Amino acid sequence: MNILVADKLSQKALTALQDIGAKVDFQPDLSSEKLVDAIKHKEILIVRSTRVTSDIIQNADDLSLIIRAGAGVNTIDLKAASERGIHVANCPGENTSAVAELAIGLLIAADRRIAFADRDLKNGRWRKKEYGKAKGLASRTLGIIGYGSIGSRVAHIARAMGMSIMAWSNNLTPEIVKDEDIMQTTDLLDIARKCDAISLHISSSPETFHLVDKSFLQEMKPGAILINTSRGEIIDTHALMDVIPQKELHVAMDVYEDEPGSGEAEFLQTDLLEKVTGTPHIGASTEQASDAIAAAVVRIVKSYIQTGKPLHAVNIQSKSPARVNLVVRHFNRVGVLAGVLDALKSEGINIEEMENTIFEGGKTASCSLLLDDPPSSKLIDDLSHQEHIIQVMQK
Repeated sequence: MNILVADKLSQKALTALQDIGAKVDFQPDLSSEKLVDAIKHKEILIVRSTRVTSDIIQNADDLSLIIRAGAGVNTIDLKAASERGIHVANCPGENTSAVAELAIGLLIAADRRIAFADRDLKNGRWRKKEYGKAKGLASRTLGIIGYGSIGSRVAHIARAMGMSIMAWSNNLTPEIVKDEDIMQTTDLLDIARKCDAISLHISSSPETFHLVDKSFLQEMKPGAILINTSRGEIIDTHALMDVIPQKELHVAMDVYEDEPGSGEAEFLQTDLLEKVTGTPHIGASTEQASDAIAAAVVRIVKSYIQTGKPLHAVNIQSKSPARVNLVVRHFNRVGVLAGVLDALKSEGINIEEMENTIFEGGKTASCSLLLDDPPSSKLIDDLSHQEHIIQVMQK
């Protein structure tokens, strides 16, 4: 198995991949442009921030698995990968504490304007009166948009700081609301109107693109805090630039629209960065998170080598179009299933999913075939009388 690692990955993980028989090509400084050539003859690609475009995927004849060493997969062209039959997998939950810790750090930094105070002090300006105007966070309300593992972790830490929590999320249940003592709202603008600080923790998708738009920003309280450690595309940057001075918002961001894909690059959003506390997309970048993600990458590769199915695949069709389940119990002999597939082909029936389970001893098996159309009664009868077939059942 030829693997290209196109971003940083721990030496422990690289060694573990080699120990399971993989040939590892480690090129952590590859740009997306150079990746087009480097990906040739590679079967697995491992990336962190490097963008995997349609051009790269189209040029990768042998590629069958892309692993995002992290949670978000918005830097990978999922449509192009799916059209080529390439699995895309990620490492969810491994960076939860790291991102939550940075979100809380940015929350405090935005309230106390730590970065600006530090900059003035280093430039020889003692502005104690100016930077002594912070509102403080205890007894204030933190709005969390997206209450998954990271959002929940942020809420836990903020609650320990004395904050109340209001959440807007698709996966909230009455049990979570009660057990974690949060206020729930189904109206996104409630978060803007009622919260003193807001932290974003949702994935990037067409539905969440510019979710925080001008209308949302204009509904925020004057002097409120906005934190983004999720994805830059969630916020309409141009609208944010307009509303920050109008509402005197305190903004802190780790992610941005159109951010670079490599570790070192020019980033010229000077006007924006003059108004916000910023970090360069380092939310998941702690040693703890890196070790956990590296271990998860190795588990994904092991699973793929052993079963042909990677853990945490994100581009598998969630609902099969199959209408019929055909179960064939058979003796484990060469050519038995080939005969079944030929029979289905003769009636123009497509197999949407197939799984063959071997029983203890290896003499018999049961094959489940999910079909787009039901086979004729004649086909089922013919299969039932074939040599080495025990039983055919349509469910």
